[in-house]
Amino acid sequence: MTYRPARRLADIEPFHVVELLTRARQLEAEGRDIIHMEVGEPDFPTPEPITEAAIAAIRDHKTLYTQALGLPELRIAISTFYRERYGVTVPASRIAVTNGASGALNLAFAALANPGDEWLLADPGYPCNRHILRTYEGVPRSIPVGPDSNFQPTPEQLVTAWKERTTGLLVASPANPTGTLLSLPEIASLAEVCREKSGHFLVDEIYHGLTYAPQEAPLGAEIDAPTACAAGDDIWVINSFSKYFQMTGWRLGWMVIPEPYVRDVEKLAQNLTLCPSTPAQYAALAAFAPATIEILEARRAEFRRRRDFLAPALEEIGFHITARPEGAFYLYCDCSALAADSFALARDLLEKAGVAATPGLDFGSNEPEKHIRFAYTTEIPRLAEAVQRLSAYFGR
Repeated sequence: MTYRPARRLADIEPFHVVELLTRARQLEAEGRDIIHMEVGEPDFPTPEPITEAAIAAIRDHKTLYTQALGLPELRIAISTFYRERYGVTVPASRIAVTNGASGALNLAFAALANPGDEWLLADPGYPCNRHILRTYEGVPRSIPVGPDSNFQPTPEQLVTAWKERTTGLLVASPANPTGTLLSLPEIASLAEVCREKSGHFLVDEIYHGLTYAPQEAPLGAEIDAPTACAAGDDIWVINSFSKYFQMTGWRLGWMVIPEPYVRDVEKLAQNLTLCPSTPAQYAALAAFAPATIEILEARRAEFRRRRDFLAPALEEIGFHITARPEGAFYLYCDCSALAADSFALARDLLEKAGVAATPGLDFGSNEPEKHIRFAYTTEIPRLAEAVQRLSAYFGR
């Protein structure tokens, strides 16, 4: 047999944090204590009401295929969630339940990307987005973003970057790796440029719910990011049950689709995935119950406490946090005052300090060597231990 992979694979890069995680697991197997601050996964278990709903569904033999776009009652529940939480009307008919947010993005690009179409993505940004686009023969083009715009693209940048073959824009709010937010006026301004250019606008909102008041605000004064659904019904909005609802391994997400494209996405879902996991969908019906939301809001407050502990501790060591971490559970730090190469630093911190973090290399080509991401997805005593190890490593 001749090895002849598809040409697109040459453009699909490995996820470097996974390789670091593999090494971390090897060190743990050798008896080393590793503090994990590299993986973007909540450390809390899935809330009990959700797991109990799944068990009940399995016991009741609710394990057959559902409709390709998901259980009707779950689509209605998501629609109700938009109305009650955001004050926005999103018809259930425009909501597709998907195999995680990644499944939603696969369906979106399968529906929209033609070979050679160029799409604009913020850099730094989540690496899998550009690789999913490339899989569907689209061409990712970076918009370098930095502290001057809080690591989010501006309408002026978008107008400058938009070329003849540009087809659309993908942004994230809250963003990975920076945790920064777009305001509703900022979302609306970006949407207007896309409309003027007859382009598509996709907004990744998978960290919605995990947003926090400024560090100086009292605990409990949490905020919700505005949803792009409020800026127009022609915007594609992607969300997930993974982060706020803490269902990462359940692989369930959803997408709000502009009305003209609903049938297109349905045809693709019928052929590509048949339907999302049925037990996971029945479990997700319990995600919006008041008892579940109470658990999730308590955990959001805990994430904020972790952020408020870790951010000043890292800056005291010498890391510089140039992004305002308003959401998700990451601190994206400029480490150039401490090391010349963030990837070498990440390897060294793992091997010598037992602290696993993600180098900027994973998030694009916009000064990746200067940046490193720390996830505060572990409890404060472990974060405190990580700070002590980092301080000792740098001789502070």
